[in-house]
Amino acid sequence: MFLAILLILQQFDLPETAPPARFGNVLINRLSEQAGQTPVTFYHFSHRILYTCRVCHLELGFQMKANLTEITEQKNRDGEYCGACHDGEEAFGHSGDNCDKCHNDDKDPRRRLEAVRQFRKLKSLPTAPFGNRIDWVKAWELEKIEPSYSLLDDEYEPPAPEKTLELVSGSSSTPPTPFDHGKHQQWLDCENCHPAPFNLEQKTVGHFEMSYLLEGKFCGTCHMRVAFPLDDCERCHPGITP
Repeated sequence: MFLAILLILQQFDLPETAPPARFGNVLINRLSEQAGQTPVTFYHFSHRILYTCRVCHLELGFQMKANLTEITEQKNRDGEYCGACHDGEEAFGHSGDNCDKCHNDDKDPRRRLEAVRQFRKLKSLPTAPFGNRIDWVKAWELEKIEPSYSLLDDEYEPPAPEKTLELVSGSSSTPPTPFDHGKHQQWLDCENCHPAPFNLEQKTVGHFEMSYLLEGKFCGTCHMRVAFPLDDCERCHPGITP
């Protein structure tokens, strides 16, 4: 079985992933350089311990892919996007002495070292073999972290978990993938996935190929980028013999 999986993986060009402390980092540069500013480095791990994905990618309006959202300094100062929290009270604000905390292009050695120091504080969280080496679902289940579901509604509760789906592979040598709605609904809202990138009217897996995931479609919208990468075959295909 393992040899068969290796042969399958050889068909795909799995991208090299970043070191654990940098996996999931996003360089925001839609408007920064145009405005004469250094691009912004966004560290997912430091925000993920505080907020669920739906807070930013639903309530605050951040697109799932980098540099599709038009974030400006004025919008931030008006309380939109990053400014919803970075207001000088909830988190550091937009004063001059804080500029390089975000506008550092991920090249400033001091900031990169500080990010590594912050990442090391998470060493008590459950580990995983790939990505930033943290099992975020297990960390939540063990109450090691308590990220907020909402900034706008103190009484918000996530939707009741839907059933687990079994996604059957088109290859007889690849075990099926059980898709657990509950583990995803911890972090996301239904609207984050439906109708895009998953159209509920297409109730087949015939169009759902590994190559599409590597192109950033379907599960690849998050996995490979922030959620654990597709290198972790066993987490999606638990029938694989490691």
